[in-house]
Amino acid sequence: IGRPRDLSRAVGNLIDNAAKFSDAPSPVEVSVAHGVVEVRDSGPGVSEADQVHVFQRFYRAASARSTPGSGLGLSIVEQTARAHGGTVAVANRPDGGAVFTFSLPEAPPPPPPPGNDGR
Repeated sequence: IGRPRDLSRAVGNLIDNAAKFSDAPSPVEVSVAHGVVEVRDSGPGVSEADQVHVFQRFYRAASARSTPGSGLGLSIVEQTARAHGGTVAVANRPDGGAVFTFSLPEAPPPPPPPGNDGR
């Protein structure tokens, strides 16, 4: 069972982060399908050295230290994904920018109503 407020905050953090690092007026792209949310920006991307740390509490890449923030947003995303049995990952787009992928397991179909065994 998902916690809607936590999930909303996690996705909001990804979108806010993408907006902060996107080159204006480029849009932030968000797609949702089958338990996966992808948030793509058009910013500088995330260095390979920083990719292994961006989900740690209070981590701020050297290139991000001049922007507002405390280094908690992405750690909240990672904690929320894990608490819901999911994952979060970051990669750089070949055409520039970063893509964050927030994945949750799909819920199983609900059981049939009592007394309805299909006969």
